[in-house]
Amino acid sequence: MKTRITELLGIDYPIVQGGMMWVGRAELAAAVSNAGGLGILTALTQSSPAALRAEIQRTRGMTDKPFGVNLTILPSINPPPYEEYARAAVEEGVKIIETAGQNPEPFLPYFKEHGVKVIHKCTSVRHAMKAERIGVDAVSVDGFECAGHPGEDDVPNLILLAAAKEKLSIPMLASGGIGNGYQMAAAMALGAEGVNMGTRFVATQEAPVHPNMKQAMVDADERCTTLMFRTLRNTARVFKNPIAEQVVQIEALPGDTDFADLRELVAGVRGRERCIEGGDINDGVWTAGMVMGLIHDIPSCDVLIQRMMAEARDAVQTRLAALLESA
Repeated sequence: MKTRITELLGIDYPIVQGGMMWVGRAELAAAVSNAGGLGILTALTQSSPAALRAEIQRTRGMTDKPFGVNLTILPSINPPPYEEYARAAVEEGVKIIETAGQNPEPFLPYFKEHGVKVIHKCTSVRHAMKAERIGVDAVSVDGFECAGHPGEDDVPNLILLAAAKEKLSIPMLASGGIGNGYQMAAAMALGAEGVNMGTRFVATQEAPVHPNMKQAMVDADERCTTLMFRTLRNTARVFKNPIAEQVVQIEALPGDTDFADLRELVAGVRGRERCIEGGDINDGVWTAGMVMGLIHDIPSCDVLIQRMMAEARDAVQTRLAALLESA
């Protein structure tokens, strides 16, 4: 399947694995790339730029296919050395960077100088348009269904993708809520030229998370997420468990939310150590999307991607063709 996304990224299939904190490691990124998609390492999962260099080298030992690096830029009192992480990726020969969070414009001259293709993740049409104006090569448009941070507009992809397509000339990935090839075909009918998946790739054999987490996704349905940090204007969609529900209850109390009351519950280290690595899915917060309602097994990345491509072809050649023939 050829689209502007496959040609831009040098991949066989228009399927991208999103950058996910603690999950975007060499094992998963290499497996996705070897299966014909684009695997992505998450820069800030690594403790330092030097560790990112080592992870890139480890990934290159597992695949000779293209892979990228996610760089999520967030406001912080003590920000990570973003420029050093970017330099580490570029100097190690990475040619695809997925940016997210704040405006990536300060990094673009350096990336362009070294022939790096930039995909910026956006949660609104206006942000996608701004990303195009500053010179990114593609955007990943993230609908309200997504895991993690869906923005504050609450617009689902059925509207968001179609609205973005009316405004953009650069290629667009559909991100958020995608889990099978029928959805991929639908997203492409709306104007996307590929898909970006996070949650669905967590429930694969190669994902470096505890088996309990993968099974929890299989057992869950589309109602098993909740939104926290709404009062802080930093909305996050996470797996609905007792800790997440406690956070939401605290936010519902009268008065302004004090993040100090939430810090211990939502600490990233807690979620990583107890949930992602330890397997106690109820003793920390971890991101998950509504697409859990479409996750019914834990395949290899290769099986998942091949199945998605077969489903997308069936959607176009059989389901839609039958409608045209009967018209």
